[in-house]
Amino acid sequence: MARHANYDVIILGAGHNALTAGALLARAGMRTLLLERLDRVGGAAVSARAFPGRPVQLSRYSYLVSLMPEELMAELELDVELRSRSVSSYTPYLHPDGRPDGLLVEHEAGPATAESFRRLTGGDDEYASWQRFYADVAELAAVLAPTLLRPLPRRADIATQVPLQIWGDLITQPIGVTIRDRFTHDLVRGVVATDALIGTFADLNSSSLIPNRCFLYHLIGNATGEWRVPVGGMGAVTGALHRAAVTAGAELETGARVERVLPGPDEVEVQWQSDGVRHSARAPYVLSGVAPWTLAGLLDEPAPPRPEGAQLKINFLLDRLPRLRADVDPDTAFAGTLHLAEQFSGLQQAYSEASRGVLPTHLPGEVYCHSLTDPSILNGDPGHTLTYFGLHTPATLLDVDGAKEEAVARAIAVLDSHLAQPLLSCVARDENGALCIEAKTPSEIESDLAMPGGHIFHGDLAWPWADDTDPLDTPADRWGVATAHPRILVCGSGARRGGAVSGLGGHNAARAVLAETAGH
Repeated sequence: MARHANYDVIILGAGHNALTAGALLARAGMRTLLLERLDRVGGAAVSARAFPGRPVQLSRYSYLVSLMPEELMAELELDVELRSRSVSSYTPYLHPDGRPDGLLVEHEAGPATAESFRRLTGGDDEYASWQRFYADVAELAAVLAPTLLRPLPRRADIATQVPLQIWGDLITQPIGVTIRDRFTHDLVRGVVATDALIGTFADLNSSSLIPNRCFLYHLIGNATGEWRVPVGGMGAVTGALHRAAVTAGAELETGARVERVLPGPDEVEVQWQSDGVRHSARAPYVLSGVAPWTLAGLLDEPAPPRPEGAQLKINFLLDRLPRLRADVDPDTAFAGTLHLAEQFSGLQQAYSEASRGVLPTHLPGEVYCHSLTDPSILNGDPGHTLTYFGLHTPATLLDVDGAKEEAVARAIAVLDSHLAQPLLSCVARDENGALCIEAKTPSEIESDLAMPGGHIFHGDLAWPWADDTDPLDTPADRWGVATAHPRILVCGSGARRGGAVSGLGGHNAARAVLAETAGH
């Protein structure tokens, strides 16, 4: 049976957000229980040895950190190092005469970046547009980033702090229109646009502005938008959060499959099964780290639209990094984000094909080599990791027989078109002689993590503010974590400021509970 019949807070799940909430609430003296379906903690933010006989610790699902506020990491005393990549991005391409080259964007942009733009575009105007655009993004990020650990601001409060043109370009006008207005080169446009599509299946010109929201979340973290590599892999982040929660006194039960959540006027009952035995416990508050769609099922209520993920994740272990056709050191090309088939027109064509139920001919995607930034994840293995994240590959498209294998082949083919040697000639083998390739479709991610549809954000991202007419009557409303039940709060990626590895959902749900128990 549960260690106690009653708690102050019960948290569903033990992903990074749930652990964040558990640590903060336990530190505040609240008796806190976390219930995790899997036999481990961390959710999607974990490290794993994916290939038999190879000691490499892969960041198996999520893989970079940007949105987690340094202030929150300091508050929880997380012993985690986030390391900057030496290169922001590299995008291989062919000149009209067939010569291979690449667009290099350094971590600290300097003469090499300017020269790289010049070779691609024939002048300096496009690079000047790039600098102006990202200066505008930084101005908006400087306003938004400090609000993420506070109660929700109103939309008007943010809008009045941002120049009208920046607000229009990034918030009210479809991001695809803005990108076409601000840039002229198809490849440059595409490199900018990819941040609007990571984990999001949408038309860049959509009036829904879903890509705008995705773009925003990818570029406001800590007011810099920098995506950094956690030393030791993503498991180092959740390992530190786990230690913080347990040290503070939170109780955690793995292998606990929650079956029902029963809200009452003063308490919420949670029923779960562990090792074939049914358990239940009550608490004045329940925080849900699972997706809103999943929570609706636990409440036996009509579910919101079911999310559908649209990404293909491939992990490789290489004996060596492949050489590129362009005259560039592989250690440079692979050090940041390597963009593949991500010209603006190519992204739109891939979306069009996928929307018609056709696997994109030229699969757009991005490649990362985290072992260049953090060799510790190799654990002495002489090779390198390589992570591929494919866009515009919705779950329904990849669930057809043979579609996954074809998608993997197309992803490799796009990379091979820029390599001087086939990628497979560099892929390592495990102790059984099999190639070290692990591919995950959205449906497989759902199977592994109970993440509905394999959607990495638990659904479409929301603006990180309240609309001017939204009710903000309760702490849960004000922190963006409310559900239809006053004593059940969202603490995961489904929170208003959820999505990505940030801890924001957990932090904000914990603050709402503490405000409620303190009498608002």
